[in-house]
Amino acid sequence: MNKTFWIGLVVVFVIMQGIGFLVHQVWLTDTYAGLASVFRAEAEMMDMMWLMMVASIGSLFLFCYIFTKGYEGKGIAEGARYGLWMGLFMSLPMAIDQYVVYPLPSNLAVCWFVAGVVSFVIAGSVFAAIYKPTSN
Repeated sequence: MNKTFWIGLVVVFVIMQGIGFLVHQVWLTDTYAGLASVFRAEAEMMDMMWLMMVASIGSLFLFCYIFTKGYEGKGIAEGARYGLWMGLFMSLPMAIDQYVVYPLPSNLAVCWFVAGVVSFVIAGSVFAAIYKPTSN
């Protein structure tokens, strides 16, 4: 794990947090307001936000690390392809599981799925643009 790995990880984390803000605080805010009784109180969620940050950092570390293990040096397209597969792998079961467990509208699960896949494609593309393996 060289300098470009760590820089890429930080940039991907910042971008994913930004996308998360746009998706959850802008795009879906009205949807969430209508489902307030399903979720924890906002103050309670904010007290637990550190858990989400730790989980996000940990999963993005793994996302970036796994990319380095299959690195082919094919540029942004390689990262986009990797992000697509990881987005499908992560977002499909998450969206379906949440829809099955909680009384949520199906369009919310679809939004989570689409937003997840798109965000991982962006993350993979950005990481691929930044990461350069250490030459031997």
